[in-house]
Amino acid sequence: MLIIGNGESRSGIDLNKINMPKIGCNAVFRDCYTEHLVCVDRPMVKEAISFGATEDRTVYTRSDWYMRFDIEPVPNLPYQGAAKADDPFNWGSGAYAVLLGATLSSTVGLIGFDLYSSNGKINNVYKDSENYKHSDHSAVDPRYWIYQIAQVVSHFPQTQFTIFQTDAWQLPNSWKKSNLTVDSISNI
Repeated sequence: MLIIGNGESRSGIDLNKINMPKIGCNAVFRDCYTEHLVCVDRPMVKEAISFGATEDRTVYTRSDWYMRFDIEPVPNLPYQGAAKADDPFNWGSGAYAVLLGATLSSTVGLIGFDLYSSNGKINNVYKDSENYKHSDHSAVDPRYWIYQIAQVVSHFPQTQFTIFQTDAWQLPNSWKKSNLTVDSISNI
């Protein structure tokens, strides 16, 4: 199972040529087909529906409002915690997509999960488009993403996670687990 985030490291890769089941985040449906699509923000859900994404794939959103759109709820968190980052409403599409992947497969690859910005500005292949920030917007603080994905990796010890990234990318310390490896994005 390949989880497709929207970090700029995946720019130039033809995702449609990757022959494995895929879970996409948000506007990835604009560029490639994924069997599953995770959109936890209402504007993205509405865009996916108006695009027709619900006709040929399973679309997931927050359990608070999935019934309004007649789509599926994201999986429940595999743990309970007291931190703000543990609140399901503070989970984004990327972390939920990784969680969904771990519930569907014992082998999960991640691409486009850059976490960091190289220039302090937003790092997203869809910046400057509908439902996304402008390219001059400050980068998103990745602390919640790092924490939440670390929780998924920890709670699914039998799942093998592989992150496909550039050589300069730094693996967060909390992701250094025996069931997680990093491979070159050129090997995808």
